[in-house]
Amino acid sequence: MSDQSKQEKLDAMLNGLYWWGVPTLFRCPHDPEPDNCDIALVGVPHSTGNGTTERDQHLGPRAVRDVSALGRRAHKVFNVDPWKQCRIHDLGDVALPEANDNEASVQRITDFFKRIDTAGTRPVSVGGDHSITGGILQALAGQDAKLTGGKKVSLLHFDAHTDAFHHIDHFLGAKKSAAHWASYLVRDGHVDPHTSVQVGIRGNPRTLDWLEPSYDLGYEVIDIERYRAMGTVRASEIILERLGDNPVYITFDLDCLDPTVAPGVANLECGVEGLRVDETMAMLRSVKGGNIIGGDVVCLMPTKDSPNKQTSLVAMSIMFEMIALISDTLDNT
Repeated sequence: MSDQSKQEKLDAMLNGLYWWGVPTLFRCPHDPEPDNCDIALVGVPHSTGNGTTERDQHLGPRAVRDVSALGRRAHKVFNVDPWKQCRIHDLGDVALPEANDNEASVQRITDFFKRIDTAGTRPVSVGGDHSITGGILQALAGQDAKLTGGKKVSLLHFDAHTDAFHHIDHFLGAKKSAAHWASYLVRDGHVDPHTSVQVGIRGNPRTLDWLEPSYDLGYEVIDIERYRAMGTVRASEIILERLGDNPVYITFDLDCLDPTVAPGVANLECGVEGLRVDETMAMLRSVKGGNIIGGDVVCLMPTKDSPNKQTSLVAMSIMFEMIALISDTLDNT
C-alpha cells in the first residue's frame, strides 16, 4: 500500500470521529456560498412554527452537527461515495433574528434558500420544526424556481401527521405553521399534490375527518394501517407511480418512526407502532434514479433524546440517504 493510500485511509478514519475538530455537518467544509458546491447542507434552527410547548426543535441542527461525522461514509447499497463524487459543503444555519415570529422566520428561510436555488445547488437540511419545509419550498419549487425548471415539485412526505390543516386559519397563532405547510404550498403553486405521497400517518385523530384535507387537496395517503396491509414493496411501487419523472423533494418528519427508534421528537405518537428504520430506508432507496432536488429532516428534540443521542444519529442517517440519492441524481445528469 502506498504512502498516499495509507494517508487517505487514515484521513477517512479521522474524519469519521465526532469528538475532535470543528463540528460541521458530516465534517464537510464550511462555506456559506452555494455557488461553490453541488450539495448544500443547511441547518434551520426554527421552532416557532409548532405552536405547542415542543419548542426545542431549534436545537436540532447543532445536535446533528455534533454527531454527524460518524455518518461520513460510503453508501454500501448504492456503491457510491458521495463525498468523493460531489462538492458537499456546510453552508451554516439560516439566520433568524425574529425567531419568535414564525411568519418573519419562514420568509427568512425562503430568502436563504432562494440563493441556493439561484445557484442551482441541491440542499439537504436539518430543522427545526416542520414549518421550515414551507419556507424552503417557496424558494425551490414553482414559478421562477431554477431547480424545478419553473414546475411544481412532487413531494415524498414521511410523517405521523398530514400537516395539511387548511380548515383552520392558524395553529396557536402561527399561520404558515408546522400544521399548514402541506396545504398552503399546494394553494400557492409550489407542490403538485396529485403526484405526491404522504407516508406513515398514524394515531387516533382529533376529529374523524382528519384525512379529508389531504384527500381534498389530492395527496395520496399511505397511513400506517394501509402500509402494514400492503407492505414495503407495494408502498414503494405507489411512491414511484406517483412521483414519476417529476422533480422530487423529500421531507422526513422523525415522528413517523416508532418512538423506540426515535424517542427525541416533538409530538410523539405512542399509541400505534410507527415505521422502523429498515422500512423507511427501503422506501427512500426506492426513489434512486429520480430527479431529487433536495430534502429535509425535521422535528428532532435533542432535549428529549436518549443519552446516547439515538435520535440525532437517526436524523443523521436519514440525511445521509438523501445526500446519497442526490449524489446519484447528479452523477446521472
